[in-house]
Amino acid sequence: MAGKTAGTLVLPWPSSSQRARKLVALDHTLVVITLALSLVGLVMVFSASAVVAGNRFQDPWYFLKRQLAWLVLGLALMHITSRIDYAVWKKLAVPLLAVTGGLLLLVLIPSIGVLAKGARRWLRAGPILLQPTEIAKVVAVIYLAAYLAAKQERLLSFQKGVLPPLILVGAVCGLIFLQPDLGSVVVIGLVMFSLLFLAGAKLSHLFGLVLCAVPAVLALVVSSPYRWKRVVAFLFPEKDASGAGFQVTQSFLALGSGGPFGVGLGEGKQKLFFLPEAHTDFVLALVGEELGFFGTAALMMLFLAFMIRGFSIAARARMPFGYFLGMGITLLIATQTLINAGVVTGLLPTKGLTLPFVSYGGSSLVISLIGVGILLSISRDRYGGQERNG
Repeated sequence: MAGKTAGTLVLPWPSSSQRARKLVALDHTLVVITLALSLVGLVMVFSASAVVAGNRFQDPWYFLKRQLAWLVLGLALMHITSRIDYAVWKKLAVPLLAVTGGLLLLVLIPSIGVLAKGARRWLRAGPILLQPTEIAKVVAVIYLAAYLAAKQERLLSFQKGVLPPLILVGAVCGLIFLQPDLGSVVVIGLVMFSLLFLAGAKLSHLFGLVLCAVPAVLALVVSSPYRWKRVVAFLFPEKDASGAGFQVTQSFLALGSGGPFGVGLGEGKQKLFFLPEAHTDFVLALVGEELGFFGTAALMMLFLAFMIRGFSIAARARMPFGYFLGMGITLLIATQTLINAGVVTGLLPTKGLTLPFVSYGGSSLVISLIGVGILLSISRDRYGGQERNG
């Protein structure tokens, strides 16, 4: 087996003569885990939103019907994507990045982008609201995977290897930040840092990036009044329990009242106009209240199983591009899951990030399912072991 050495890691790849495809069945375990998470999401979205939807739209099923429609569309796209050779995404990486940048620019135009809750993050197409930031997350991973697979030997040089993707992905992150959406910028940045490490970038370069990024993020937080209020609420939620700390305080009450086994599905009280965004960003708090510690732990174990399967699929990829793409998609979902759980439990400041597959949100659900479809495509086209005989 041929091997490539680059900086921090030694990555084994088959030689070009060994890369004959070996098609195998898709990873059924990943499919089952994804369906389980999505079905849990449907149940919890309905439980969390029925009262609010009935009061606001006179239809308790309002959010559930829309989430179900997005789920059906997402599963269809997941199936289609799983049948497409993942190598196609390598050729489309740069065009997709350009189109995504265009969509992010359109969002910032007042007459086109939809403004809601102080942020301009959506595009409207008839009755459908599209969030280009969710697309940008996956497209950034595709671009980084394509770049790292093609230029991995250059990563020992900062200017020739590390700087080019930083500039392009940084430009996309800049457009996302202007919405404003610092949380998604942090997610993309963490995934990019992880992929650079896996590809073999020098640790000195990576630590240098961290030393530059941390003061920049702190400056952005301090210079923004609403971000600074979130940090203060994170550190001292009890000092403003009815203001900036209201959401996280209600989340604590929901988690605490659940106990080991919960108050029962549908019996939660915090969703009754106490916990804001109970069906979106803070759906995990409702899981803790209604299903208890063991129900929440079971849900997080599903996410852990998803991450293990995703990393396993990536590790068996027949090409470096498949490895980086699989790792990037899995890291993207894992990072967002950990940040969301950290916010709900008070370990991180409040961010507007959904819980993948579970929270209400069409763009997030569909894009996550497309990402699963790409993982399934990688799982279809691989070596059964680390190399193929004969």
